[in-house]
Amino acid sequence: MHLYDVPLVFVLVGLALYTVLAGADFGAGLWQLLAGGGPSGERIRDHAHRSMGPVWEANHVWLIFVLTVTWTAYPTAFGAIASTLSIPFFLAAVGIILRGAAYALRAGTSVQRELRAIDLVFAASSILTPFALGTMVGAIASGRVPVGNAAGHLFSSWTGSTSILIGALAVASCGYLAAVYLSADAARLHEADLERRFRARALGAGIIAGAVALGGLAVLHSDAHRIYHGLVQGDGLAALVVSVLAGLATLVLVFARRYEAARYSAGLAVAALIAGWALAQNPTFLPGLTVQQAAAPRSALFAVIVAVLAGAVILFPSLALLFRLVLVGRLDRAETLPSATRTAPSILSASASGLLGRVAAACLLAGVGLLTLAEADWAHGVGVTALLAFVVLGFLAAAPHRVAEVQPDDGARPRAEPHSTID
Repeated sequence: MHLYDVPLVFVLVGLALYTVLAGADFGAGLWQLLAGGGPSGERIRDHAHRSMGPVWEANHVWLIFVLTVTWTAYPTAFGAIASTLSIPFFLAAVGIILRGAAYALRAGTSVQRELRAIDLVFAASSILTPFALGTMVGAIASGRVPVGNAAGHLFSSWTGSTSILIGALAVASCGYLAAVYLSADAARLHEADLERRFRARALGAGIIAGAVALGGLAVLHSDAHRIYHGLVQGDGLAALVVSVLAGLATLVLVFARRYEAARYSAGLAVAALIAGWALAQNPTFLPGLTVQQAAAPRSALFAVIVAVLAGAVILFPSLALLFRLVLVGRLDRAETLPSATRTAPSILSASASGLLGRVAAACLLAGVGLLTLAEADWAHGVGVTALLAFVVLGFLAAAPHRVAEVQPDDGARPRAEPHSTID
């Protein structure tokens, strides 16, 4: 691996995390649109909103990360993509803004008509955003984004058959991920009726998403033959096989009501598709532009790598805490925790007397030194490995070992109702 490849790996990891995490958030909006009317439909909409509410803002961190790293590390490619695909980019941004406004306004609704209007806006934008982002991926994959400022056609570049296919696949994958995650949340909350409904949706959406993905190979064969060849015969074949196997495993796990494992296999199935696309397209970034040619100067690449890895030490523990609180249901409970609850250990005590911190610091120094002073490719590889070790060891040194490990108290008192000042 060369130095100019490392930021692209970061971009693909961020894109996979955004697809898996924010994808489920978008899919929740899809199921709100298809929930139907009556009390049953309201319960489905409320469950989807309640489950995704605590994490939707954190999910969009990955989109900002992807855009920032691409802009800094590959400015030529980013300029061409952002200018040629400005319309779908704008549509995706509008959808994200409308969804955020809907999240904020939904809590302040006073009549049913307002609630229905806000839910409709939320659901429509939840479909618009992943579809628009998917068309952008399809435009890049099919080679319709030439190098240069607005060098491609503003409409035909992202309305080809590959773009429509990947846009539809993005929407289907979002619905698939959301249904799996919402089934798990319903089971955790002991909502048997909601679990049954979302379980059926997860099975159906998984079959549809898989059919679109496999059937789309015919579209790639005619419209993006290079990507098709890379997926069925080249480096992307392994990722495609992993995606198929993980998708089948998810269906089996959901059918068996093993939702916790299904969360991870569903995410793996979708992330493997992104890896397959990247491997099939490598080393070409845009037509006539390789990854090496698109890369920024060496000093900029080095600054990006160090900044990303250093920031990961702060970001990953924070997100791990947030998602752990959500997954164990800590954010669902309104009871006051008992005063005798044991708190998590301090950072210093969790770092094994500072040993992990010292080793992480050594890895950081080694990585910086090898990437800065050495010229050989093997030294760059060792330097990147050292920096990755710094992230892992830094995470273990900084994150408490028992984050949010508070045990529920069966004798906890119920939440006190507020006293009224009016008799």
